[in-house]
Amino acid sequence: MLANIKQLYHESYFYQKKYFFSKSSQKAYQQRRFYISSRPISKHFKPLKQIKMNKAELVDAIASEAKLSKVDSEKALDAFVNQTTKALKNGGRVALVGFGSFSVVKRAARNGRNPQTGKAIKIAAKKVAKFKAGADLAGKVNK
Repeated sequence: MLANIKQLYHESYFYQKKYFFSKSSQKAYQQRRFYISSRPISKHFKPLKQIKMNKAELVDAIASEAKLSKVDSEKALDAFVNQTTKALKNGGRVALVGFGSFSVVKRAARNGRNPQTGKAIKIAAKKVAKFKAGADLAGKVNK
């Protein structure tokens, strides 16, 4: 019975993608001992590794979705980033209905601490870019 459970676990998506249920199971994996729980996997599953997309993968996805060449989709992405940056630099706001909006927020000056020495330091005021997800995007992410 235990051998069958181990075999199913080894063939599972979580094992192949190296997602672990906890730090102890990650350590057990590294030591080649496997943690099998009696509870369902869904209650334990906490991925330690996030799925990320870099610029090249985004360009590939845009090219395949819009049926464009990779060069054209990269130019389109670069143009979007450049125009959004210019608008935010001038204090503007970029709103994409359904997706979200980019804006600039002013952060006030504040006191902080140097983590190495523990001394109090002053952190200057600055402007930061902010993104607020739209209702459609938030709804799709939460499904």
